[in-house]
Amino acid sequence: MKKRVTLTFPRRAIQVPVTYRLAKDFNVAANIIRAQVAPNQVGTLVVELSGDIDQLDAAVDWMRSQNINVSSAMAEITIDRELCVDCGLCTGVCPTEALTLNSATFELTFTRSRCIVCEQCIPTCPTQAISTNL
Repeated sequence: MKKRVTLTFPRRAIQVPVTYRLAKDFNVAANIIRAQVAPNQVGTLVVELSGDIDQLDAAVDWMRSQNINVSSAMAEITIDRELCVDCGLCTGVCPTEALTLNSATFELTFTRSRCIVCEQCIPTCPTQAISTNL
């Protein structure tokens, strides 16, 4: 089973080797999608956890016992077609090629199943046509 979650670390928990412990103690793989972690600051990770449902639940319980806030990452990228001018700037920063330009029509194509919600496209869009919905 896979579960996408956002982990928010308090300053005192930033040094906990979370991904190592998830793999070693719970047999849960953690694919880091986005990370903003620095010493002595609140840190945030968006991760996709993979493993048996019971192991995932145990891993989440352990993280919470370490004072790590665990919340479901349900955000999705949305594109306002009325604002989009099909400039293609977002395609250059999309690491999974979820955003592409149709070579025949030069219109932006969004493949939601490829999107990992890294949000790199949002600040790149000059017309602010790309956002997340929660």
